[in-house]
Amino acid sequence: MGKAKVCVLRTAGTNCDKETAFAFEAAGAQVELVHVNKFITGEKKFQEYQILALPGGFSYGDDIAAGKVLANELRCKLNEPLGKFIEEGKLIIGICNGFQILVKSGLLPGNQSLEQEVSLIINDCGSFRDEWVYLKTQSAKRKAQRCVWTKELPEMVYLPIAHGEGKFVALDKSVLKRLKKNNQIVFKYVDNPNGSVEDIAGICDVTGRILGLMPHPERHIDIRQHPRWERAAGGRLGHGFLIIKNGVGYAKKYL
Repeated sequence: MGKAKVCVLRTAGTNCDKETAFAFEAAGAQVELVHVNKFITGEKKFQEYQILALPGGFSYGDDIAAGKVLANELRCKLNEPLGKFIEEGKLIIGICNGFQILVKSGLLPGNQSLEQEVSLIINDCGSFRDEWVYLKTQSAKRKAQRCVWTKELPEMVYLPIAHGEGKFVALDKSVLKRLKKNNQIVFKYVDNPNGSVEDIAGICDVTGRILGLMPHPERHIDIRQHPRWERAAGGRLGHGFLIIKNGVGYAKKYL
């Protein structure tokens, strides 16, 4: 097949769409920035794409809660076509506000009724955090690795965060137990910046094809975006690029 086709979904308040599109293009994908209303009216179809990317920003101003309005649109207005997209084995990534949208729509961690089981709430510090963080990945447990987006990542990656509502919480202990049992916890903070339960920074669904994370991979696709890039050893690729490249590579090979 040709290039993997990626839809970067946008709406009022989305502000990381162009950076996300650039990252996917750098990984060899064909990208379109599409407003959610085009899917609601039927002008666009999810089936036109292999990857759906929900970028960061403040969708609808996060006026009710971070990501809640767009999450409701996906759940109430686009449930059927989005469900078909997922059933076809296609990929979704939600970054920062996109992660908040995925959990509040019930797409993550995922259940048949799309019931919300986890959330991302106000940071323990009560303020916006904008910094670089170290993350532990699934790489130490390669045999149990589930997420297609994180194959062959280093055991430690460095990515920037920028959020005010990034504290990961779960409905109860049974939800956390299930996430651990199914290897759905993809990233953990080394030095927790927001008070997230179990230091969780990113999770996937049980198929490993839907990924949500608070850090921004699209902001570290080139080593020169690293704050200490002049001291970095190795090639030119940033850790975030490896995540994006995994998704594009999977889509091109299997979809």
